[in-house]
Amino acid sequence: MLVSISIVRYRILFIPFAILAMAIHRIPLYFNKGCRFWKLMGCGKNGSFDLQPDWQQWALLAVWNSEEEFNRFNENSFIAWWWKQFTQEHWTLLSVPIASHGKWDGKEPFKLDKYETNYTGPVAVLTRATIRLNKLPQFWANVEPVAEIMTKAKGFITSVGIGEAPFFRQATLSVWKDMESMKAFAYGSAEHAEVIRKTRKLDWYSEELFARFRLLSGSGTNKGIDPINEIQQDLLKAKQ
Repeated sequence: MLVSISIVRYRILFIPFAILAMAIHRIPLYFNKGCRFWKLMGCGKNGSFDLQPDWQQWALLAVWNSEEEFNRFNENSFIAWWWKQFTQEHWTLLSVPIASHGKWDGKEPFKLDKYETNYTGPVAVLTRATIRLNKLPQFWANVEPVAEIMTKAKGFITSVGIGEAPFFRQATLSVWKDMESMKAFAYGSAEHAEVIRKTRKLDWYSEELFARFRLLSGSGTNKGIDPINEIQQDLLKAKQ
């Protein structure tokens, strides 16, 4: 299993093509037998759960049967051709799941027979939820301060806010230098722990998923930079 997350930035004049892509790109993905799960999503402006959409930036998360299937898509697909024509930037992160719990539209897209338990290197974390409509004010009042704290945490590399629908179907992908840094924030931050407590006590979500991934590689740029440039050498060493 290989997981790809592609973040593409459209030219301003081509924003209508970005919106159109959310509809027509479903067709080739639906018929791609090498892709077992996929989600086309929009992006927030500030790198986490965000009320303000970035109309230029969009995302595709996909789970592939093999690296060969991903390469075939990345090199020859209609979607790859579309991105070359209408986008100005394209960043893709490749990874494999090491832990996952919860569901996404009733499915477990990252489920493995056995998860890695001793991994300590660079890690990506996906937190995804469908927020109950009657809980939206409580959720948004609490989540933004935690997002600000995350960006200042030790070992934090970058994050992207993604979602299938504004306000209530939201996700955050964050990248960390190592597992220790990620766990220090997840379990050591009082603010983050409080939000988790409220999530359970107040029943904010009708569905949620939390997954961790071992990073394999990254390519391209997002907003003019390679987001994981500082850990690329660590990834190369891990491959050798």
